[in-house]
Amino acid sequence: MTNNPNEIFNRVGPGTPMGNLFRRFWMPALLSAQVDEADGAPVRLRILSENLVAFRDSDGKVGVIDAFCRHRQAPMFFGRNEECGLRCVYHGWKWNVDGDCVDMPNIQPPANYEELKEKARIKSYPTCEKGGIIWVYMGPEDKQPPMPDFEWLNVPEDHVMVASWIHHSNFHLPMEGEIDTSHISFLHSSQPDPNSVVGNSLAMANDGAPEITLNETEYGYIYGSRRNADDEYYWRVTQWMLPMWSAIPGAMGDFIGNGRGWVPIDDHTTMAFCYLYRPDRPLSEEEQAFTKSGAAFPPRTEYRPVELRDGYVIDAYDTVANKSNDFLIDREMQKTKNYTGVWGISEQDRTLIESMPWADRSEPGILDTSEELLVKSDYPIIKARRMLINLARDLEKGIEPAPAHAGGCGVRAISIKSPISDFEELMEKHGELGQGKVKP
Repeated sequence: MTNNPNEIFNRVGPGTPMGNLFRRFWMPALLSAQVDEADGAPVRLRILSENLVAFRDSDGKVGVIDAFCRHRQAPMFFGRNEECGLRCVYHGWKWNVDGDCVDMPNIQPPANYEELKEKARIKSYPTCEKGGIIWVYMGPEDKQPPMPDFEWLNVPEDHVMVASWIHHSNFHLPMEGEIDTSHISFLHSSQPDPNSVVGNSLAMANDGAPEITLNETEYGYIYGSRRNADDEYYWRVTQWMLPMWSAIPGAMGDFIGNGRGWVPIDDHTTMAFCYLYRPDRPLSEEEQAFTKSGAAFPPRTEYRPVELRDGYVIDAYDTVANKSNDFLIDREMQKTKNYTGVWGISEQDRTLIESMPWADRSEPGILDTSEELLVKSDYPIIKARRMLINLARDLEKGIEPAPAHAGGCGVRAISIKSPISDFEELMEKHGELGQGKVKP
């Protein structure tokens, strides 16, 4: 058992404390759109440092199995997806979505043929398709929890949009950006231009030092950040849900729920999953167009093969603005339109996170948190770190995490102006908004 918090927090491979903790939860693996065709092309994945392929079989079932053939370790990505199985093109061995070897055509069946096929079984993980996402459970079979009950997973298909993209850093850095409320007054602020979609109007409160109150919940925590706003207060109430989900307040006014989850690809890279939805009606064409524009989330992306740090290739949505082109920073824009000169909220976040000075440059993406100087406004970050590290340490001792997703995480964020100064009083009056029980 390691006692180094940085080692616990950053490492997610098989057998690591944080990797074991994440494997106790259902995780997004890929978008349904990436495997939308029965018997279509397989998709290369890496999740929690495990190399996998996903495919939709002839019956429409989605499998997530080992990336390499059990026979000679040939890559299954190049396989033939046919007749309810993925067939390796090297020698024709074939596996179904459950990892069962169903054919070995290059051998004369010996007396122990069935035993040999059983021995040839490859790693596979249970999947569930919901909310436009293929979910995967990678933990012990007897510890499998229910699927999460997020509100956006239970609305009609035309009420929700989902997207994914690669983040070139360890998972905790972008996750912590989600729960850092003070940065929106700076990083996402813009000049008052009614025709501009650059930046984030939530900085309208013009108060960069919010007061924060945080309460633990069965699914993680909820916190309120209070800013001064003329003769009232501007409250942003954020939900953080184990192990790495958020529900983030949107612009004030008409409600659109949104948030993100951060799935570790490996120790150095993360797959972001974004959701945006309306509980009350289908998303309008204007709302869909704005979402697809890249001004907020998701960013502008290209779907293509992406080479990871160790040379392995996955199929993913990679960002147009990235470190190689300085995130397309525009210095004139920085002077006249927004705080950063970078277009789009996601790009603004990634510009800073992916450009931080890593303590160990031999491992880009791994941040030595002991180099940070955290302050009062970072309390939600500190709390999330402590909760995850403590849960990982408990699991090493045999103490299972509470099944947070069994219920209680169908919650919303809140963005509201109010004369109320006390968080508990605010939630007593408006808490049902955060529980999704009434229309905002």
